[in-house]
Amino acid sequence: MSKAQFLTRRDFLARIALGTATLPLLQLAPAQAADLPHLSPDDPAAKALSYTENAAKVDGKAEPLLKAGSHCGSCNFYQAAQAKGDCAPCTIFPGKSVNKNGWCRAWAAKA
Repeated sequence: MSKAQFLTRRDFLARIALGTATLPLLQLAPAQAADLPHLSPDDPAAKALSYTENAAKVDGKAEPLLKAGSHCGSCNFYQAAQAKGDCAPCTIFPGKSVNKNGWCRAWAAKA
């Protein structure tokens, strides 16, 4: 076997160390709300949870889970740190962004 085809244990460990050292430099940014499609109220998941883009327009008598001050921006599932404008990702609707003024039945107060 020629030297070009043979990898010594020392060379192998050196490459592992180099690769490990460069991993922090490759930090991949999480998806931002601007990169995500906006959740449509017509989406089947949105319909199942009665998502609306404006909590102020929800009839409290028709939606007994609606509480005063509940909207996506005050919800535990709303990812405000990744917000772009009035939209941010929501863990209830993976891969979609929701309006901070929206509301759905999964609303939970921020802890």
